[in-house]
Amino acid sequence: MSLLALHGVSKSYGALRVTDGVSLAVAEGETLGILGPNGAGKTTLFNLISGDVRVDAGRVEYAGRDVTALAPHQRCRAGIGRSYQVPQPFGAMTVFENLVTAACFGGRQAEREAWHTAQEVLQETGLMPHANKPAGGLTLLNRKRLELARALATRPKLLLLDEIAGGLTEHEASELVSELRRIKARGITMIWIEHVVHALLSIADRLFVIDFGRKLAEGAPQAVMQDEAVRRVYMGVEA
Repeated sequence: MSLLALHGVSKSYGALRVTDGVSLAVAEGETLGILGPNGAGKTTLFNLISGDVRVDAGRVEYAGRDVTALAPHQRCRAGIGRSYQVPQPFGAMTVFENLVTAACFGGRQAEREAWHTAQEVLQETGLMPHANKPAGGLTLLNRKRLELARALATRPKLLLLDEIAGGLTEHEASELVSELRRIKARGITMIWIEHVVHALLSIADRLFVIDFGRKLAEGAPQAVMQDEAVRRVYMGVEA
């Protein structure tokens, strides 16, 4: 059963069509990796799923329900959590306060439950030593962890990750992949946009490649990476 389905979604800004009739389905428990060159429309696709941007055409279905008209906070409370390419913490709040806020307002949890959730997520993401530090003073790695942690605090069924490994060292990216494997083992469905291809390939069940807002290829990771069009457009390799 598909947890998420996009049916011909399109988005334009003036004459520029950023997403052009994209359709895809993501099964419950699946990890879908999204690849594409810069400007291909990947983040816009996430914005259409999360509700940050409204579609011009097509529809978004989540858990068998048409959510095309729902606001971002309504989709979050329905179970769609996301991280952003550029971390967006509440910088003056502590890490713990960021997580409690996410649990209360994104996950609709009562205060006592939100505190418990925040403690669990701190432990899970390795942020416990930083719990009482202002979020604005964290290193890049820990800001990335906090992006992930805030999404997890909403208790999502579908997790959208936007280039969460970008800017990390090899060792840091490896730590992140280990964490994502544990999340995957819990049955959380994930869609992951990433330019760190080896990290994505280590966990994705399937790849979806877009270029100029349209689907370029879709399928098993190794098959997609050998596709002539993908190698030419995304990897700059003449097949």
